[in-house]
Amino acid sequence: EVQLQASGGGVVQAGGSLTLSCVGSGLTFGTYAVGWFRQAPGKEREGVSCISSGDNFTFDAPSANGRFTISIDAAKNTAYLRMDSLKPDDTAVYYCASDMISGYCLSTRAYDYWGEGTQVTVSS
Repeated sequence: EVQLQASGGGVVQAGGSLTLSCVGSGLTFGTYAVGWFRQAPGKEREGVSCISSGDNFTFDAPSANGRFTISIDAAKNTAYLRMDSLKPDDTAVYYCASDMISGYCLSTRAYDYWGEGTQVTVSS
């Protein structure tokens, strides 16, 4: 059974940093792509950053704009999203997802496996 567990959300002031974690079981990150997505109230879920299957190529949404960094610790089968220079517009529930995806991996429709979200709130 595949399970993804996201954590690390919280309340942070604008300009601050947070690192989200996603622990996977039943699959292997790196072999499987990992994506981070977010959904703000009243908005559609959108891709933020991802690592594709096999080649570990990363894709970042324009909203990340060099502020977010995705990484994988293979030994822990854990993916991270380091978020710096946070803005109030980054406030959302953040989700991790995984599936076998080669190439572009920022589409929500590409993923079958999703973790529960973790709330990130950026205060001004």
